[in-house]
Amino acid sequence: MHKPVLYQEIIHALQPHDEGLYVDCTVGAGGHARYILQASAPGGKLLGLDLDPQAIETARQQLAPFASRAVLVHASYTTLQRQLAAVGWRAVDGILLDLGVSSMQLDTPARGFSFRADEPLDMRFDPTRPGGVTAADLVNTLPERELADIIFRYGEEPRSRRIAKAIVRARPIESTAHLAEVVAKTMRGKKKIHPATRTFQALRIAVNRELQAVQAVLPQAVTALRPGARLAVISFHSLEDRIVKNFFRQESQDCLCPPGQPVCTCDHQATVRLVTRKPIRPSPEEVRSNPRARSSRLRIVEKI
Repeated sequence: MHKPVLYQEIIHALQPHDEGLYVDCTVGAGGHARYILQASAPGGKLLGLDLDPQAIETARQQLAPFASRAVLVHASYTTLQRQLAAVGWRAVDGILLDLGVSSMQLDTPARGFSFRADEPLDMRFDPTRPGGVTAADLVNTLPERELADIIFRYGEEPRSRRIAKAIVRARPIESTAHLAEVVAKTMRGKKKIHPATRTFQALRIAVNRELQAVQAVLPQAVTALRPGARLAVISFHSLEDRIVKNFFRQESQDCLCPPGQPVCTCDHQATVRLVTRKPIRPSPEEVRSNPRARSSRLRIVEKI
């Protein structure tokens, strides 16, 4: 069975134990959850959340051997506190956030996350949600300047304005292959990654409001931890990692007043301690066996 990214490091970080309560906020296909449940046997329980209904169904099949020890809910992790209240968990012993798009989503036809096949330009984590904006909606309706701003801000693409201009000229664009072709034609020379990679990332982040979701869940996660419990976050690009790093740094400090201010007036108190001051990266062996792990970064804090 496929091993999830940094799974050994996650188990070492969370230190699952019998009777512990754990949350996998992005349960996906259930990979990390399976290892957490195994390590917390026989009495540990896990609440798995995912915005993707396909992921919940897959996780339900994979985690069936754990029976009632695994509670799976089709919900966004931005509703973490509400989901914990629904199952009656007042505080938990560990929380995992594995951010970004999953291998399952990239490899599933018709989801529109990948340009390796010709698929509808969708990119929604939850395609069942009524009225959800798709990548095709953004590509075909946004003004050129707004589209360029999204590609630059969320994709960190230096050629964003050139790409946006080409997209507007090529409208309507309804498929991943068409979009990838339009973007590729704006690039010159050989690239280490596909020319459309950053544009696809930007559109996916915008469609699912991923950065706003990360900002919303982190305070909830810290609040949900019991003293001594840990929060582990895996991110795959600098925008997510920067949000996590800054939040962890802020919550690990007793004072947030400007340097040089003689008296503290913010009354801020640290809620966590940094377990990792620098992110943990996958080993060369893991990257060789799973190339998609290459850009992953793990940060961990412990509730004070």
